[in-house]
Amino acid sequence: MIDTHCHIQDRQYDVDREEVIKRARGNNVSMICVGTDLEMSRKAIELADKHDYIWASIGLHPNDNLDEEYDGTEYERLANNPRVVAIGEIGLDYYRTTDIQKKKFQRERFLKQLNLAEQIGKPVIIHCRDAHSDMIAILKEHFSTSGVIHSFTGTLEDAKKYIDLGFFIGLNGIITFARQYDETVQRVPLARILVETDSPYLAPKPYRGKRNEPAYILEVVKQIGILRNISDKDVIAVTTKTAQTLFGLELRHS
Repeated sequence: MIDTHCHIQDRQYDVDREEVIKRARGNNVSMICVGTDLEMSRKAIELADKHDYIWASIGLHPNDNLDEEYDGTEYERLANNPRVVAIGEIGLDYYRTTDIQKKKFQRERFLKQLNLAEQIGKPVIIHCRDAHSDMIAILKEHFSTSGVIHSFTGTLEDAKKYIDLGFFIGLNGIITFARQYDETVQRVPLARILVETDSPYLAPKPYRGKRNEPAYILEVVKQIGILRNISDKDVIAVTTKTAQTLFGLELRHS
């Protein structure tokens, strides 16, 4: 299994990070460690450089660190690291940002990072909350490659529009406790789905209320299998192949 979106560089893992990684490996889970600003992007790369089964993405989240001024030169330098497989987590978040000028700021910063992804030829990991109409319009106009809509919370129609643009749908623990996404899970082509945890956030049932971790990705896999009436093995086979293809994942061998 490949957890395509986690943040195990987060300080919540400072006490037991290596144990968390060992538990993931004990469950045959590899992972993409996702950056949300320069510091978290650098830490993601440090982990990816240390472990064969961890890759990194780098990017500036729409509203997690509003104090950071986007440094295109530095992000480009990080993006050229061979262990960096995507630009992200980047995007739009209107749930926490309702001011018109702040939305404009988000859009400008997002477009710069889309341009970086196009320039270096890597996929994007998109954060989109309460902004799907604007996101779809931007991707249609300004982006011609591919990526994943992380932690998807849109409608089935939104999902179809993203897929038409060549994107994939990222599903995590939300689908284990929020029934409004059942139809999307059932009807989106399995080959367009990626599985993720978003650790340390959004722990799936039966771990709700606890710190999430990559080993729990199996609960997401199980729920997809239940809703689609297929085996866990089939879900794992297809989603793993999709992740490997989209992100160009190859294990290093020493």
